[in-house]
Amino acid sequence: MQTLLILHGAIGAKDQLAPLSGVLQDDFEVHSLNFSGHGGEPFQSQFSIPQFADEVYGYIQKYHLKNLHIFGYSMGGYAALYLAKKYPGSVEKIMTLATKFNWSPEIAQQEVKMLNPQLIEEKVPAFAKALQERHAPNSWKELMEKTAQMMLGLGEKHPLSAEDFQSIKTPVKLTIGNADKMVTVDETAQVASLLPNAELLILPDVQHPIEKVPIALLAQEIKTFFK
Repeated sequence: MQTLLILHGAIGAKDQLAPLSGVLQDDFEVHSLNFSGHGGEPFQSQFSIPQFADEVYGYIQKYHLKNLHIFGYSMGGYAALYLAKKYPGSVEKIMTLATKFNWSPEIAQQEVKMLNPQLIEEKVPAFAKALQERHAPNSWKELMEKTAQMMLGLGEKHPLSAEDFQSIKTPVKLTIGNADKMVTVDETAQVASLLPNAELLILPDVQHPIEKVPIALLAQEIKTFFK
């Protein structure tokens, strides 16, 4: 049986992807992890895409994962691609969903406005409570602040350059919903054109939040690509 590692997005955790893991468990040996600072995992000295990619590589080594495929949602997709660049041969195929590639200082500033803990507590207290429960015993506010700083860093310098993308030989499927308000089809297609062995999949009427993605549709696309 092939092995599938599922990676969550920013300020998320592996429990968000449990419904997807459940649908895929008959077809793959499914693994998932929480990045440091997420889902109760301790914060590390670094909070960055390279750090998260190293954590994935450490997980692969710890559990001796072979014939490995990775599905990465949002930030998890970026970490997977960075992994493929830094550790060639560690993964057979990568599929991403809703991964943002187009970062600039202006775009980062716009995204960071959405990561205001005080405003979230005031306007959407149910979301604040869910974040508190998801990341306990960590402070979800600290997680959000570190995520904001990481995004500002992405705006200043991309972890993966055009040349880096061109050097990744791993087969990749970049997936994007055409109703995504954070990630555009154009930026996804641009990166697909840089990767030597990539394909682009556009999902109709699919938005960015993983909770709004049709699980059956996504699972079928994952199975088609990896199997």
